[in-house]
Amino acid sequence: MRARRLVSQSPEISVLGFGSWALGGPWKFGWGPSDDDEGIAAIRHAIDSGVTWIDTAAVYGYGHSEEVVGRAVERYRAGEEVLVFTKCGEPWLDAAGRTHGDGLRPDSIREECEYSLRRLGVERIDLYQFHWPDTRTGTPVEESWGTMAELADEGKIRWAGVCNFSPDLLERCEPIRHVDSVQPPLSLLHPEAREDVIPWALEHGSGVIAYSPMASGLLTGAFDRERLDKLAPDDWRRHAADFQEPELSRALRIVDGLRPIAERLRCSLPTLAVAWALTVPGVTGAIVGARRPAQVDDWLPAGELDLDEETLAEIEQLIAA
Repeated sequence: MRARRLVSQSPEISVLGFGSWALGGPWKFGWGPSDDDEGIAAIRHAIDSGVTWIDTAAVYGYGHSEEVVGRAVERYRAGEEVLVFTKCGEPWLDAAGRTHGDGLRPDSIREECEYSLRRLGVERIDLYQFHWPDTRTGTPVEESWGTMAELADEGKIRWAGVCNFSPDLLERCEPIRHVDSVQPPLSLLHPEAREDVIPWALEHGSGVIAYSPMASGLLTGAFDRERLDKLAPDDWRRHAADFQEPELSRALRIVDGLRPIAERLRCSLPTLAVAWALTVPGVTGAIVGARRPAQVDDWLPAGELDLDEETLAEIEQLIAA
């Protein structure tokens, strides 16, 4: 699998990373029932196939996803054979009724970091990220980012990044400590990051990790209105805007247009969708999820697939229509 450098002077990472949101199980921010053993097998299959990093978050399954990731990486040298990325800042309650993740207050960031280290079973988090901008506590982002700089200096984290930040917020962080990476949504349904966040990252030498390149399953070709009706009651996609009209019709139309392209290239629709995200200048890697080992094989070839200019132009027409 191809590899690119996330951070200057850092080791290269595979262009595909394993996203473990769906392994959180049937909690808020979850995807319905999930089998932990199958999830662990999927992670290990991805690593053994050349994927060198895993992306998770404390809030995924209320800590459960991190625990699954921790179990999965026990047999590998974390920080060497596989890198572990996680996030903080989103509030949730554990089984004991204790609140975690009170926005991006400095003390909350530190507390979340310690809990994540324990759940993951690692001595250092390779990439620690703010999950979303703090709109709850009123904490200035400069204070929050200063805490991330301290955690890096203390060796608790290796690199510091942000997700879902605008260029304005990135500009406020950069003078305090370099923003090692940004994580925006990027897919054929939502290519907007090409216009602002990714150009900012290119200009400032920050890595870009694209999330949801398969649009949470919409671009896999396995989704239709009938499947939407069969989603588990606690699957977040039941209420997401992209899974409602008119967005759903647009997504299915794009999928129909992608089918002949995938057939011509002899690849799966997931592979094509992910490979497109990797062609965007400035993108370091893309997060792709799976709940079973077989699902990993659906997108692994994206790490080596070339899309020529004619194919990219054809895809752009689908996006613009």
